[in-house]
Amino acid sequence: MTNIHLLGAPIEEGAGRRGCIMGPAAYRTAGLAEELASLGHEVADLGDAQRDEVGTLETEHSHLKLLPQVAGWVRSLHRHAYELAKQDVLPIYLGGDHALSMGTVTGHVAAAAEMGRPQFVLWLDAHSDFNVPASSPSGNIHGMPVAFACGLDGFPDMLGKPLPAQLDPQNLCLIGLRSVDGMERDLLQASGAHAYDMRAIDEHGLAKLLLPFLDRVAQANGLLHVSLDVDFIEPDIAPAVGTTVPGGATFREAHHIMEMLHDSGLVTSLDLVELNPFLDDRGRTARLMVDLTASLFGRRVLDRRTQSY
Repeated sequence: MTNIHLLGAPIEEGAGRRGCIMGPAAYRTAGLAEELASLGHEVADLGDAQRDEVGTLETEHSHLKLLPQVAGWVRSLHRHAYELAKQDVLPIYLGGDHALSMGTVTGHVAAAAEMGRPQFVLWLDAHSDFNVPASSPSGNIHGMPVAFACGLDGFPDMLGKPLPAQLDPQNLCLIGLRSVDGMERDLLQASGAHAYDMRAIDEHGLAKLLLPFLDRVAQANGLLHVSLDVDFIEPDIAPAVGTTVPGGATFREAHHIMEMLHDSGLVTSLDLVELNPFLDDRGRTARLMVDLTASLFGRRVLDRRTQSY
């Protein structure tokens, strides 16, 4: 049994379109809490985080969109994640666009540093989100959280203070990549992070990519944060995302990863991000994300019910 705390993060300002603000409500409507409780876990819903008020931020990068609003969310979620990381709970952050991870990941990294344990991050996404302001062609901040957490230069004062601790790129594994900007690719390759595109999955299979990373987490007595973006999955089965890229993970590949993570027993926190219910088809993406989360928390293939349409 795991003590799970749900925290909504209704942020849409980091993305290029509206709709992710409805993500936390969609997860609740799709029965996430009830599904996890049915698996024997204790589940507490903390409601939604509130954005801090932030004034004008100085930056030379005028193309950054809605910067004060995003910074307000980053500061709020960093504070929440830092506090939750020090408790005997497993937090799930219900997004909201991927800019929320600027707060959640850095909060967990800061707490892990205080505990003297290494923080690892598994990033399941079509995009590496490794842009810095100078490299971003769009100015959408949801494409920058990994670079920010790793302490790359060029960011405005997102936290209202220096980054307490940086994510070591060697402790970062990105799986499912299929859309990376040119300068972003150079930054990612220079960082030393473990990055695998869909071709790597095709050629080697998920297990050969993920198991060595999980072994490193276990051997280091590390903490593992998983950040699952809807666009990791093939858009034909998960359409409710504003950044669709064809060729994503199949239904079984996505569940396979979740089952492997459950078997490892290593996951200590989770982001569910980029769900845009405005783009969904009768809630099927929200239900799929709930199903994947259930697999991560112990639902087996043999327990899955047959559905008729």
